[in-house]
Amino acid sequence: MTDQYAADRYCVIGNPIAHSKSPEIHAAFAATTGQDMVYERCLAPLDGFADTVRRLVAEGYRGANVTVPFKLEAAAIATRLSERARLAGAVNTLRFEDGAIVGDNTDGPGLVADIVRNADVALAGKRVLLLGAGGAARGIVLPFLEQGPAAIVIANRTRATADALVAQFAAHASHPGQVSAVGMDAIDGVFDVVVNATSASLAADMPPVPASSFGPDTLAVDIMYGKEPSQFMEFAALHGAAVRDGLGMLVEQAAEAFTLWRGVRPATMLVLVQLRAAL
Repeated sequence: MTDQYAADRYCVIGNPIAHSKSPEIHAAFAATTGQDMVYERCLAPLDGFADTVRRLVAEGYRGANVTVPFKLEAAAIATRLSERARLAGAVNTLRFEDGAIVGDNTDGPGLVADIVRNADVALAGKRVLLLGAGGAARGIVLPFLEQGPAAIVIANRTRATADALVAQFAAHASHPGQVSAVGMDAIDGVFDVVVNATSASLAADMPPVPASSFGPDTLAVDIMYGKEPSQFMEFAALHGAAVRDGLGMLVEQAAEAFTLWRGVRPATMLVLVQLRAAL
């Protein structure tokens, strides 16, 4: 064993994984907080996620992040789940401690942190439109509800999928109707915050959201990120909204995972600026 591995070891598991920015993010966090840790990329076979996790545990790793396509499998292999991970049905952060595999989901808290802290937009009392009802949306609803919005409207092409998501989170709402569902063709009114949690931007496509959803006081957030704005961001900006992509969410969800592992919260703004410049 080399001296470098005297430090606590972590990694990000995915397939593919070479593109992941997580090692750079966590190296910066470790440097600024004085944490003695090593963070690597880990390519898992598509049919070998569970074996990979067991190997990491056996080798003394302290935890791991999980990315596409293993977030559902990570929830299944965990011996204990946080409430937000249980409701999301997906895990992006694992802690290995005392023989247990603890699963959490920091994507939603990361998005909340980027909106509330970095964009300086409060969610309390606001009307939120959440586009999409898939895995990404599932991880967002509870952290958003914890901020006390006036309403979260979940819009999806298949209305029944959005209805099922509303039913799942109804018990966590502070008042009747705080979470509701509509089809994409029935979105109505102007919203304070619009989040694109669909996969449309991956295909350089545009979700069918009406221009009337946006106003001069709207913040529109695409959870995807890239060098150029997505079609969703361009459309929202054209109709008066302020826009953000998902790079801040990426950095903030990493900071949340780092905090779970190390017990100290790193500063994120400089890391976000450096990542933006490198796109």
